[in-house]
Amino acid sequence: MRASRLLSLLLLLQNRGRMSATQLAAELDVTARTIYRDVEALVAAGVPVYAEHGPTGGYQLMDGYRTRLTGLTAEEAESLFLTGMPQPAAELGLGAQVAAAELKLMAALPTPYRDASIRIRQRFHLDAPGWYREPGRVPHLLAVAEALWQDQAIEVRYRRWSPEPGEVTRRLQPLGLVLKAGVWYLIAVGDERPRTYRVSAITGLRLLPDRFTRPDGFDLAEFWQHHVARFEQSDTDQVAVVTLSPRGVADLPDLLGPRAARTARGTLADPGPDGWRQATIPLESVPHAAASLLRLGVDVRVLEPPALVAHMAATIRAMARLYPRSGSAADPDVAGGPDHQVVPAG
Repeated sequence: MRASRLLSLLLLLQNRGRMSATQLAAELDVTARTIYRDVEALVAAGVPVYAEHGPTGGYQLMDGYRTRLTGLTAEEAESLFLTGMPQPAAELGLGAQVAAAELKLMAALPTPYRDASIRIRQRFHLDAPGWYREPGRVPHLLAVAEALWQDQAIEVRYRRWSPEPGEVTRRLQPLGLVLKAGVWYLIAVGDERPRTYRVSAITGLRLLPDRFTRPDGFDLAEFWQHHVARFEQSDTDQVAVVTLSPRGVADLPDLLGPRAARTARGTLADPGPDGWRQATIPLESVPHAAASLLRLGVDVRVLEPPALVAHMAATIRAMARLYPRSGSAADPDVAGGPDHQVVPAG
C-alpha cells in the first residue's frame, strides 16, 4: 500500500510540478504528516525531491528528473474506461485505481501530449447527474459490479412496478452496467433475452457459485441504444394516460424534456368542453412518473395505469395531511383551482 502511494506521490510531482504537502495529502487521501514521512522516504531512496518554503512553496523534483516506473497493474488497466468520471468510479469501488492509472498514463506521455491532456482537463468536465439531483442510493452496486467482472450469476430481489407492482426474485447473468443521467442500470439475462434492471430497485442480492459464458456477439452499447429507442417509442403498457389543462400542455417540455414532450403531444386528443386534452406519456416507473406529474399540480389528472393512479392519490392525501384546513370546501381560498392565487393580507 505504501509503495503504491510513494509512486503516486512521485508521479504527481513529475506531472504537475511543485505541490504543497496539503495539496498532495488531498490528492492521496492522507494527512500532511504522512506526506512528510513519504517525502523523507523518497529522498532516502535517492529521488531528488526538494522543498521551497513560503506561501507559494512546496515540494518539487529536480529539473530533468523523470521516473519510468509507469507500468499499469491489471486493476488500473481495467479501470481506464472510467477515466474522467471520478464519481462513477468511486461508486464502483475503482476510484483509487482510476487515479493511479491516470497518473501513470500522464507520466508516460511525451511532454507535448501531456501538456495538451492537462489543457483539456482544465477546460472540460463531465457531470452526469441532472440538475438538483444527487446520485441515488445503490447499496448493491458493488456486488453487481463484482459479479459482472467475474461472469458470476446472481439472485436478486427486485422491486418492480409493472405488470404487477411488488417484489420479485430473479436469477440473473449480468452482462453490463450503464450510467444514464446519474442512474445505474444493470443489463442481465434471466429466463430468455437480456433485460434492463434499475440497480437502485434491487432490494437484496446473493452471489451464486455458478459461472456463465457471455453470449457471443453481445454489444453493450448497441443493446443500450436499441433499448433507449424502444423505451422512447414504448407500447401502451409502458405509458401513462393523463388529461391535461391548456397550461399543462404548454408545460410539457419543461416536465418531460423536448423529445418526450413531442411524443406526448403527438398523442393529444381534441380538447373537451373544459379545454382539457387526453394524452399518453412514457412511463419509466410509477415513482418516477408520479414525481414528474406532481410538478404539474392541478393541471394534470392521471387516468391509467391503476398503480400510478393509486400512487398519485396516496401521495396527494399524505401531502394534504401536512396542511390543516383553514375553511370549508366551498371557501375559494381552500378549493383553489388552476388559476387560483392567494393574495396576501394587508
